[in-house]
Amino acid sequence: MPAAIIGGQLSLPDGTTLPLSKGVRAGDFVFLSGQLGLDENGRVAEGIEAQTRHCLRNIRDALALAGLDLGAVVKATVWLTEVGDFAAFNKVYAEAFASAPPARSTVVSGLVLPGAKIEIEVVAYAG
Repeated sequence: MPAAIIGGQLSLPDGTTLPLSKGVRAGDFVFLSGQLGLDENGRVAEGIEAQTRHCLRNIRDALALAGLDLGAVVKATVWLTEVGDFAAFNKVYAEAFASAPPARSTVVSGLVLPGAKIEIEVVAYAG
């Protein structure tokens, strides 16, 4: 089975189209591009807790396009811009993955979008 694009191409809040897809399904796996803490209007949310909640909502929405939910996530990679945000991020993240947390890596680094404090990328298993 060839890979299938999920959700079309991504765009920045200013409308600039990016050369990447929201996600790709390859066999039984779904690979999502990194999701930022953007609200429903495409704006960066205020604070790490709000951005984390929006990241997770955006991930849920993208997974739903493939007929999946957060329970299908087997691996997450998280980028934070501030190590001091880890505890607040982890609290919100733990609520979302309370019953079966996936494998996870967390990295502190800069992000491309000004004001973004977090980006989360996931791999889900659909088998």
